[in-house]
Amino acid sequence: MKAHGDLMLTGKTFVITGCLQGIGKETLKVFAENGANVFACSFKEDEEFESFCRDLAEKNGVRVIPVYFDMMDDESIKKAAMAIQKEKIPVNGLVNIAGMNRDAYFGMITSNDMKMTFQVNVFAQITFSQYISKLIKRNEDGGSILFTSSMTAMDGNEGQTVYGASKAALIGAMKTMAIELGKNKIRVNAIAPGVIYSPMTQKLEQSILDDKIRRMDIPKLGTMTDVANLCMYLMSDYSSHVTGQVIRIDGGVN
Repeated sequence: MKAHGDLMLTGKTFVITGCLQGIGKETLKVFAENGANVFACSFKEDEEFESFCRDLAEKNGVRVIPVYFDMMDDESIKKAAMAIQKEKIPVNGLVNIAGMNRDAYFGMITSNDMKMTFQVNVFAQITFSQYISKLIKRNEDGGSILFTSSMTAMDGNEGQTVYGASKAALIGAMKTMAIELGKNKIRVNAIAPGVIYSPMTQKLEQSILDDKIRRMDIPKLGTMTDVANLCMYLMSDYSSHVTGQVIRIDGGVN
């Protein structure tokens, strides 16, 4: 393991959502391994997750603090933000990874599908970002906020009308936030992953995956670590002049 002085995120503290599994959990791991303290957010308490956080903190000499809240509940979101504030640890950035996906063909979309998807993927993330941005503003050097959009927001994908619309809404919010928060030295960006090898894509039929891989300039699935590394770059000082951008990580889908 490298000395902390050689790591990309040494001495910084970040809030990461969606840490219980998948890309969020991998991002938590990569950030801790690179010297960051992390408020690790999840929607439910889980002893295995608590143990994972303790081991990660001990192994890397950082703090990993679990935070639980329900993105369907505005009061729960507020309480989580207050719990983070009460720790009195300077916050350098927020990585919004948590989200939901309720696939349905256009003619089968329900009002409830739309409400739930936009609540989790858009409304809750904007609300949580409002709270955490106030903490980031306290830093003289500012910080960074990152949203997880999707290539579906830009390219479309069969059966994902609502999901794509919600991820496109995040891009619109991000661009205006970048303008408004820039004066506080807060950068705001979004990543747009393509097909990433994760618990979600493992449920897809191999024929579907093979078809998607054939459309890539780099004909292989991306990994969760690929996404986590991009998040790390965008939250680090190496991207200090990058804001208002959507960065695709999709292997060159065409």
